[in-house]
Amino acid sequence: MKQNFTVRKGALDGVEAFLGVAQHRSFRKAAAELGVTPSAISQAVRALEARVGAALFMRTTRSVGLTEAGERFLSRAKPAFEELVAATEVARELGQRPTGLLRLSVPRAVVPILLEPLVASFCQAYPEVEVEIAASGELVDLAADGFDAGIRLGQFIAADMVAVRLTPPFPLVVVGSPGYLRRQKRPERIDDLRGHACLRMRRSNGSIAPWPFIDGNKTVEAIVSGPLVAHDYPTLLGAAIQGVGLAQVPGPLTEAPIADGRLQALLTPFAVTTPGVFLYYPDKRQVLPKLRAFIEHVKYRGTDAEGAQTP
Repeated sequence: MKQNFTVRKGALDGVEAFLGVAQHRSFRKAAAELGVTPSAISQAVRALEARVGAALFMRTTRSVGLTEAGERFLSRAKPAFEELVAATEVARELGQRPTGLLRLSVPRAVVPILLEPLVASFCQAYPEVEVEIAASGELVDLAADGFDAGIRLGQFIAADMVAVRLTPPFPLVVVGSPGYLRRQKRPERIDDLRGHACLRMRRSNGSIAPWPFIDGNKTVEAIVSGPLVAHDYPTLLGAAIQGVGLAQVPGPLTEAPIADGRLQALLTPFAVTTPGVFLYYPDKRQVLPKLRAFIEHVKYRGTDAEGAQTP
């Protein structure tokens, strides 16, 4: 059965004083090492003995020795205290300079077109930081899953996050391959999609995402159907290039295949513009130097981070 456990208030008080006296066998020398008065050391040790419930030192006018309880306490307390000091130093190092493991949660689509060049130059600039990229379409809880930051489209970032812009706004573009468009009539209106094989995205909550458009001053969400459902944009893009159907994907992903003729842009007058891609993290006050260095590197690489604010 699981037991409740609490650390008593002040449980570590006096331990450092005890270890100093045990090392030097002198209250005066321990006080000088710690930069306090012998009286303060004596009071700290007496308070510790009161909490422990046993005398830890034998004191005479000429010497200081350990009792059996003191010997046993020393054998366990010394390595534990040294480990605590070492842990403090490790944590302090992470808080003072860029070092350690930087974990980023990102969508697969941004890795080749955005993140790879940033990470390559960042790793060269900060060799003491290890970068771990978890490429997934899931919207993760950064704190619960142990991530320092995430990268997502602006519309999917929660309002309580701090966000740094990585790209300008861009459209969601409907594309189809020349082969597909030879078999099917080119759509000219949003309603024309009813007769087409439309490749769809399943959201992290399990629902199928509609295709958003702008028609005049109205936002329209088209419910489409087709032979393929995927969990990420690169899969949809690849299937569209193979002629499986039409796909609606972020504009930056379509630039190369449109330029080399593998895809054609469709319904461009109705394309909706997204806020763009952002790096996001929970709280400015919690930013360690490793993440701060990455944020500054993003800015230095020429991205527009003018609003380190929620999009």
